[in-house]
Amino acid sequence: MNFRDLVQDTLRTLWAHKVRTFLTMFGIAWGIVSITLMVAAGEGLRVGQARVAEGFGKNILIVFAGRTSMQAGGLRAGRPVRWRDTDHADIAAEAWACQYVLPELGRTLVVRSRYNSGVPLVTGSLPAFAEIRSLDVAEGRFYSDQDQVEGRRVVFLGSDLKRQLFGSNHALGETIHIANTPYTVIGVMRTKYQDSSYDGRDINKAFIPFRAMVRDFPEKPPLPANSIDQLIVTAPSLELHDECKRQVRRALGRMHGFDPRDEEAAGIWDTVEQSRAFRKMTDGMKFFLGAVGVITLLLGGIGVMNVMLVAVRERTREIGVRKAVGATRGAIIGQFFAETMLVVFLSGGSGMAIAYGICSLVNLLPMPQFFAGLMPTWQAGLLSAGLLGLVAVSAAMYPASRAAAVDPIEALRYEAGG
Repeated sequence: MNFRDLVQDTLRTLWAHKVRTFLTMFGIAWGIVSITLMVAAGEGLRVGQARVAEGFGKNILIVFAGRTSMQAGGLRAGRPVRWRDTDHADIAAEAWACQYVLPELGRTLVVRSRYNSGVPLVTGSLPAFAEIRSLDVAEGRFYSDQDQVEGRRVVFLGSDLKRQLFGSNHALGETIHIANTPYTVIGVMRTKYQDSSYDGRDINKAFIPFRAMVRDFPEKPPLPANSIDQLIVTAPSLELHDECKRQVRRALGRMHGFDPRDEEAAGIWDTVEQSRAFRKMTDGMKFFLGAVGVITLLLGGIGVMNVMLVAVRERTREIGVRKAVGATRGAIIGQFFAETMLVVFLSGGSGMAIAYGICSLVNLLPMPQFFAGLMPTWQAGLLSAGLLGLVAVSAAMYPASRAAAVDPIEALRYEAGG
């Protein structure tokens, strides 16, 4: 029997038992659909969360000053610590594993335009602040290195603050007064979603060069005039992130006289740690949901095996006749093996097509911020294909060997007696 005759004979056999074949194939297809959709949902949740987290900052450390909880260098515990406006330069020179070390100083101030006024948070930092805090430009530009060096009175507005101060009017080039000091609007931020903050949403803030900030709006007594709120730190890669964090603690401890292990003296909000924890959670969810799909697929494989065993029993006389006229054991095994593989791969391919079709349709709908849609990965496809092959071979081997083991004389007698 050639391959074409084998396929035609297999299709005729399956068509003769349409309901049984459909139910068997449905179990396999549902297993593939389950694996693909569940893994795709987990990946969509992970990617969605990562996108939202980037709205807050790109793998950053926010370093807050606090109070010492350990004695160090003869100094008492419980001593308040304040960062200075020169600390960022000293840390950058010492912490080779860090890419950016930026100061940040924020003040809540009255801001007036010729149309309206408000009391937003005005933040001063260095130009790299826009990159690492994801402050994308909708109009104009962010302040530059030259703006910072010269301490120019220029301001970049958050999208909501621009609407509050100017409404639908043009803002670029306009003068606003920040606590009665004139500043020129040079840019407006693109609207973004921010899932967390430590001092408010960026869309409601005004951003000015750090030199202008410490000159025009320094901290007021009893705080030292040269003190700042926090430091923003990033590493050039995730591999250097933990080393950068250690170096920042060590440098600050040396400069301010506290033990680098004292987490109360230098509190750090580590967004990378937060992302890692969330990724572990979503990976665990993907593995669990994927395992449910695998179990469904294996159950479908058992169903295929049972159906093929029934087919062997029903076709005992056919097998006996074929063996009596010279069919070899290999030919019998090949026939039933081919039938099983055809059932499994037809149903598995249908399941894969259905799953990817569902993903495409769902992704046409508007998604919530934390969910990027159903995102099937090549790993999930490879896993499905591998499991499908394993199930096909496992489900085929036993029925095929049972068919090949049929004795032709007993087979003819069995069918005649039946």
